[in-house]
Amino acid sequence: MSQEFNIGATVKIIALPPYLKTADPMPMLRPPTLLEIGAEGIIIDRKPGNYWAVKFDRSSFLLEDRYLEVVVS
Repeated sequence: MSQEFNIGATVKIIALPPYLKTADPMPMLRPPTLLEIGAEGIIIDRKPGNYWAVKFDRSSFLLEDRYLEVVVS
């Protein structure tokens, strides 16, 4: 079951993946310790395969929707 997010929506991490993939033109794998559960970011793009490009303070990463939850303000 995939969630739908809107571009510009604020989301938070609810679980960490085994690794992070950068949202660069040539993605690189990074350790998951660069982010913490509860870290908030902004959806900047939709990618194939239920991946979302999310901009965090440190960098932008590609995350599957199962690791994200919309922040309700």
